[in-house]
Amino acid sequence: MTTQMRWLALIGTLMIVAGLGLALFNEPARQVAAAASLHMAMVAEGTDLYAQNCVACHGASGEGIAAYPPLTTAAAMDAQLIYNTIDRGRYNTAMAAFGVDEGGTLTAMQIDSLVVALQADTWDTVAARVAELGLTPPQITVAEIPAETFTLVATMPNGAALSAGLTVYAENCAACHGANGEGSTLAPALNTDELRVRLSDADIARIIQEGVPGTLMASWVAALDPAEQQAVVALIGGWGELNAAGVTLPVIEAAPLDTSPQAIANGQRLFGLLCTQCHGVDGYGSPIAPALNNQTFLSETPDAAIQQIIAGGVTGTSMPAWGGYLTDADIAAITVYLRSLQATAPIIAPAQP
Repeated sequence: MTTQMRWLALIGTLMIVAGLGLALFNEPARQVAAAASLHMAMVAEGTDLYAQNCVACHGASGEGIAAYPPLTTAAAMDAQLIYNTIDRGRYNTAMAAFGVDEGGTLTAMQIDSLVVALQADTWDTVAARVAELGLTPPQITVAEIPAETFTLVATMPNGAALSAGLTVYAENCAACHGANGEGSTLAPALNTDELRVRLSDADIARIIQEGVPGTLMASWVAALDPAEQQAVVALIGGWGELNAAGVTLPVIEAAPLDTSPQAIANGQRLFGLLCTQCHGVDGYGSPIAPALNNQTFLSETPDAAIQQIIAGGVTGTSMPAWGGYLTDADIAAITVYLRSLQATAPIIAPAQP
């Protein structure tokens, strides 16, 4: 080998060594960049999965809806616990199992992405993405309490607690228990002398905290803080005083059943926003929930029953109660939309894969 060739070989070897050294030097930064890129991709995928599967119960910003808990503290929660909850659901609650091995629709990788997105704590971005996808749920309908009502209640003994209780009740309880605690087909009356004698404050507090198994009354611990819970206890115990003073909450009037094309279109929009993630596109069902678009269900289920199922949920299943979330007109529109499918619905529900 000539001297020139030796020099060329030496230079080549040095260049290889230098290249390896440079690569080794840059490897930590490359790994960090790759991890950051993967994290961003998982957050993006998880955000879309949240929009498609979770907003109906947990809200566009993770704020929680009615008794369905907020997720804004997920960043501080154990990732494995969140994964298991999504994968397997939670027994005796409306939280369904979403893992494919548990009969759900999400793969392990998708659940991983959803957990990463929940723990990223970027709820403003999530809400914006939900809106961009057109999946923002409608606002909860709450009767506004007139200022003069608060003025009157403030003059009463324990007026501050009663005022707070009226506010919490109007926002969370009136949809099922009636505007003034008179009860409904969904839940019992709370504004009765018999109940005030039969249940102590401790009994009422326990029911709010634990719920009532076998009924639509869920635990409200995740939705109401201790002060709000105590305010409702004070309201129920002191409702007789409000009755004597002539204090009442305004009643939201129920809209008549509208079968117009506009109502059907609105029902289809709401069904697409809130129901397809469980009941499937066009109501043909999924592994999570049964098909609704079939002659068997539609011919055997009257409109009133459909409305009550939507409003009150189905105890012991993952069907949540929408009565405190949708207006009567919204529930009627979904009912009318489902009824509009009957003419072309298959005789029986299609088999699920």
